[in-house]
Amino acid sequence: MLRSLYSGITGLRTHQIRMDVVANNIANVNTTGFKSARANFQDVLAQTIGRTEINTTQVGLGVTLAAIDNIHTQGPLQTTGRVLDLAIEGNGFFVVKPVDSSGTTIDNPMYTRDGTFYFDKDGYLVNAQGYRVQQWDGSAEGDIQLDGATGVDKDRVDTISVGTDGTITVTGTDSAGNPATSTFKIGIAICGNVESLKRVGNNLWDVTPGITDPDPLEIDFAGTNGRGIIRSGYLEMSNVDLAQEFTTMITTQRGYQANARIITTSDELLQELVNLKR
Repeated sequence: MLRSLYSGITGLRTHQIRMDVVANNIANVNTTGFKSARANFQDVLAQTIGRTEINTTQVGLGVTLAAIDNIHTQGPLQTTGRVLDLAIEGNGFFVVKPVDSSGTTIDNPMYTRDGTFYFDKDGYLVNAQGYRVQQWDGSAEGDIQLDGATGVDKDRVDTISVGTDGTITVTGTDSAGNPATSTFKIGIAICGNVESLKRVGNNLWDVTPGITDPDPLEIDFAGTNGRGIIRSGYLEMSNVDLAQEFTTMITTQRGYQANARIITTSDELLQELVNLKR
């Protein structure tokens, strides 16, 4: 059979994957903190069919998917006016940890650029999935919780403010009714090879064992050692560029059509070959 048939099939397959990537990008054009992706192609093994005094005569055997990269460029900031809507301006991720059925924090950090946070019924600062946001005290990370025994009671909050360095200041009264103030510092994690992080859904990222270094990511104060600052009252929007996505969609469609044409033309050549016997 003709090699061109199988080359055309590889072209159809890879262009379909690229279209899937484009479709996912466009679907998430308004997803908070979403990072777009791109599909990269590379040629596969070429068959050597001869040699000349000038070069080696080779025939390519099609195309394959090289990688799907995640583009971690900064998304635009959108004002919300809500104090606990936080955006990172610069590098880094918020660190959140899941909770088991008994209400205990699981030491399995996840990372996100989606800073839509809330105080839950137990006074913990959490994301939409109930994962607890981690603070940093200079030596260790931990949950952020309003505890009326040591500071402001979760049901007696007067004001909340968040500084660019991640300092959360809560004023109100404690469990005994006395004026109180609680402060926490949100930790920001950074990663040298950020492209190695993998998506786990719900606007969360996780490390890829054996590839992401360090594992887990290094956490520290916002604005230090290359980490971005925190903007309260803002959310980072998707970094999807619709103009680029629609352009990629067009070129992908044309590439798919061209590869389909390869298959139909190769079929016509085979038909001519079969008809030689008649």
